[in-house]
Amino acid sequence: MASKKANERLFQTLIHAVLLMLSLAALLPVILLFTSSLTAETSLLVDGYSFFPKKWSIGAYRYVFKTNGENVFRAYGITLFITAFGTSLSLLISPMLAYAISRRDYNKRNIISFLVFFTMIFNGGLVSSYIMWTRLFHIKNTIFALIFPQLLFNGFYVMLMKSYFSMSIHPSLIEAAKIDGAGEFRIYFKIVIPLSLPIMATIGLMVGIGYWNDWQLGLYYITDPKLYSLQNLLNRILTNAKYLATISSSVSAQVELPSIGIRMAMAVIGAVPIMVLYPFFQRYFIKGITLGGVKE
Repeated sequence: MASKKANERLFQTLIHAVLLMLSLAALLPVILLFTSSLTAETSLLVDGYSFFPKKWSIGAYRYVFKTNGENVFRAYGITLFITAFGTSLSLLISPMLAYAISRRDYNKRNIISFLVFFTMIFNGGLVSSYIMWTRLFHIKNTIFALIFPQLLFNGFYVMLMKSYFSMSIHPSLIEAAKIDGAGEFRIYFKIVIPLSLPIMATIGLMVGIGYWNDWQLGLYYITDPKLYSLQNLLNRILTNAKYLATISSSVSAQVELPSIGIRMAMAVIGAVPIMVLYPFFQRYFIKGITLGGVKE
């Protein structure tokens, strides 16, 4: 008996050690990114990247906020808005379609499922999409250009939620609700959605990260600097820094720009908000997992 307990303790110790190493493997690159953004440019060039730099500096952050401070805060606001609004709208539209085609009593479910699946394999291409959104919907240089194309509606997410609804929402649960007098909308909002928090939280997180990290829509549809999202603005700052570094290297009076540090600082500026917010959203995964369904 004592030997069995000792083996269990040894096994638990090994599992904890493996999990700790995996956690460190994921955490150490983030720490290196942060320390590199606080390392002096000369130290980065001479000594390379280090967890313990020989010379610390906030020059990269000073350059970003001194030259584009107002623009950075405005871009933060725009990115927060499109992330929150786009994710909320996506979680309102996509589950409705997914739930409809998951119902076995809906006679058009196969046709609509095929159309959704078709969009996952084929698309009209960039040129036709650009012409449609700019000439038909006129969203160029509007905030809607950062919300509607590509990310708002994704066939993969719809099919993922359809599979979840089919496997997790038992038909007898829907029938029981109908017998009690519940309509379709009440069934959907009072029964289906509460039982689907795990997939909703997962899809919401993926859509939100997609909106936060997106730079292509701004590149295609936005030319007004006042509408730049955070990723587009940081990309522009990096391009300007490279250009200034090239110009300064060709003249006698060279100006030292923290070009490498700027890349790290911009990565930190773009990633930290998501990293800070994620633990607060994690509880929705746990809450959704604890919800039960029909057991037969």
